[in-house]
Amino acid sequence: MPKPLPGHAPVQATQRRLGPIIIVGVLAGFLAGLFGVGGGLLIVPGLVFAGMDQRLAHGTSLAAVVPIAVASLITYASGGNVDWPAALWLSVGAAGGVVTGTKLLHILPVRTLGLLFSAVLVASAVRLFFETDATGRTPLTLTDAILLVAIGVVTGLLAGLLGVGGGLVTVPAMILLFAIPPVIAKGTSVAVIIPTALMGTWRNRARGNTDLRAAAVIGVAGIVTAALGGLAATKMSDELSNTMFAALLMLVAIQLLVQVLRESAA
Repeated sequence: MPKPLPGHAPVQATQRRLGPIIIVGVLAGFLAGLFGVGGGLLIVPGLVFAGMDQRLAHGTSLAAVVPIAVASLITYASGGNVDWPAALWLSVGAAGGVVTGTKLLHILPVRTLGLLFSAVLVASAVRLFFETDATGRTPLTLTDAILLVAIGVVTGLLAGLLGVGGGLVTVPAMILLFAIPPVIAKGTSVAVIIPTALMGTWRNRARGNTDLRAAAVIGVAGIVTAALGGLAATKMSDELSNTMFAALLMLVAIQLLVQVLRESAA
């Protein structure tokens, strides 16, 4: 039997998972739109639960978040809730970071990364639970641009390694370090996710680490709910937005810690 081309899983495998894949796409779309994240938080575990290999799930997740992020961006941008200069500098760093991340996906044990990432998430969550002065950023300086590029690099590394779009890092960073209001931070985050995910997908596909059919199903299924989530985010108060995002960060941190401990005990 001929082997599938790189980036293409057998059609039958995708068809067997069709129901769970659609459900994953619908839920991931709403999560992405509401919080300005890529949706990989649900896509990766959802695909693994549906029977997909862990590494293939990571690569497929990045491809799936592209249409979801585009739908979210349209919603945020239509309301003027995107900081385009910040998005540009974040994207510059993320483009380099995701290339490195997709390389390390095949060679780097993710245990240490998972622990460090969990610690960052918990710290950000604790800070977001308290009142933040996110009334708008000052004009960007050279130092600000360098810091945004560095944040983008971290975002890209996580995207390449874990299959997440990076909003878990960029959204709290923009709120806490640059006083960017939550709704604008989310809109800016999805703008950065698109080039990051495209670059990561190109790299993963070259290594045969992407199920494009599954990614397409998830992406299409999540387009409408991503737009709905984005609309809900624009109506949300800053206090509620920060509290909900902090709770999301805590849940993800706990999930990562449980996964790391389980793998260590195995």
